[in-house]
Amino acid sequence: MKRKFFAFSFIALLSFEIPAHSISLNGKIEPDTASVATTTPVAEVTSARDSFEDYLDNLYDEADLKKAGLSFDVFRRAATGYFNLKQKNKLNRNKSLLTVIDFNKSSRERRFWVIDMDKKKVLYRSLVAHGEGSGADRAVKFSNLVNSHMSSLGFYVTENTYTGKHGLSLKLSGLDKGFNTNAKSRAVVVHGANYVSDSFIKQHGRLGRSHGCPALPTEISSKVIQLIKGGTCLYIDAQSQNYTSAYLDADNAIKNFEQEILAKQAKLLSK
Repeated sequence: MKRKFFAFSFIALLSFEIPAHSISLNGKIEPDTASVATTTPVAEVTSARDSFEDYLDNLYDEADLKKAGLSFDVFRRAATGYFNLKQKNKLNRNKSLLTVIDFNKSSRERRFWVIDMDKKKVLYRSLVAHGEGSGADRAVKFSNLVNSHMSSLGFYVTENTYTGKHGLSLKLSGLDKGFNTNAKSRAVVVHGANYVSDSFIKQHGRLGRSHGCPALPTEISSKVIQLIKGGTCLYIDAQSQNYTSAYLDADNAIKNFEQEILAKQAKLLSK
């Protein structure tokens, strides 16, 4: 998975005049060679899209996400949305956290991850419940409707906490119109639950289910909630023919990626 020329591509971008980018008819972002300095070989300047892909490949490897059970395709979609949300100033700039839930997996598997995107490290990997209306062991149906008791796909931004019937809970703002924007009216929140445990799985053959909330084991729920609260990205993935999101637009994500990552690289090189 790791692409070895990632570091060189950034050095090239920082050492030479950075070209403007144009979008070809096939949608690929390519350098505008007319704007490249004549002393800079075009071949030495990796395109923004290639640099973005290299970055995700290397982060996936360095964070050991394959070993943690997170597929690259799900991670790529989550990371694309993460950078899009940062580009639109919807995330807390002081927190580099990305929470991913993969409902393609069985409820008996660890399918919840909190990733520090700057430190390239998995902070939490856990069981997580889906809504009882979505299925038994696996979540196969999703809804944005009140009283559906189903999980909702897509991108969320975490908000503030409160103490309810499940103890400390975290409010979520759903961002994908038609898919999760009723999260607040449905009271879809992150909370702890006794039915999210290995002992429940041993007794029932699957995890317990919620009314649509991504419920966590009680022993870690408060710590996770305190960590990811206040403007971080949470993404719920599953196979669905209907799900679409503007936050999966890679071209927009690359804009923030270039600004943020190149700035950090420049800062490191200036030391």
